[in-house]
Amino acid sequence: MKIAVMGAGAVGCYYGAMLARAGHDVTLIGRPNHVEAMNRDGLLLDFGTSQEYVAVTAASDAAAIAGAELVLFCVKSTDTQSAGEQIKPFISPDTIVLSLQNGVDNAERLGAVLGQPVIPVVVYVATSMGGAGHVKHHGRGELVFGPSSQSQLVADTLRPAGIPVEISENAPGALWAKMILNCAYNALSAITQLPYGKLVEGDGVWDVMRNAVDECLAVAKADGVTVPGNVWEAIEKIAATMPAQFSSTAQDLARGKPSEIDYLNGYIVRKGRELGIPTPTNLTLFALTKLQEGKKAI
Repeated sequence: MKIAVMGAGAVGCYYGAMLARAGHDVTLIGRPNHVEAMNRDGLLLDFGTSQEYVAVTAASDAAAIAGAELVLFCVKSTDTQSAGEQIKPFISPDTIVLSLQNGVDNAERLGAVLGQPVIPVVVYVATSMGGAGHVKHHGRGELVFGPSSQSQLVADTLRPAGIPVEISENAPGALWAKMILNCAYNALSAITQLPYGKLVEGDGVWDVMRNAVDECLAVAKADGVTVPGNVWEAIEKIAATMPAQFSSTAQDLARGKPSEIDYLNGYIVRKGRELGIPTPTNLTLFALTKLQEGKKAI
């Protein structure tokens, strides 16, 4: 299958590499320094215990998406509209578009820009960029899809590439479950610049996380969303399964880049105000993270 990845950051590069090594024709759209490295050497896929270079095509211009049958949309939530407008001229009504993004409303927002349905995807993977054209995999890799007429086709394409896929009838709940996980970890990891394993060793950290999660669940309930599974149990497991992982928000702040906090704890704060649900812990985490934005990279 001809596949394009819009937003060749850590998540986009990981899934692009997995699909390319399985034989698919993959084009990654990213920043010039990454594009140059990938076109020169290939994409370095680093599992920690092993490394391999994967042949991909890379470009900085969204026009390279033209002809793709499947698009993995992996840009930051803050860039959804602008990146959607960039790719719109180069996709057809038959192009399958997946939103592999944090937050709960990106597929809806992207679909409005493109004028066609977008499949929401919940991403559970620990990755980071180790340099230009170098993606590091730290753990996991599962995807949870919302149902659509195309979901099964996409799942059948991704699974043979070593990408676990679940199709959930409760896509909104699955998206909320992932956002709540992010609300628990992302800001704290960013503010402290600590990986999850070290973070949870701090005095009172579990209590802060529990308060943030309880607020998120209250907002979800008021919004009519059923969050599946035991959210707190899943959150506890993250520290054990991804102890060395820094949150994407921490990685953004360390590089002096804007974060997605407006679409995580900030979203909970806004939705809580709209629904009359107090969210003091999420407000504190949001405010402290926003204060960190704009500082020089560490």
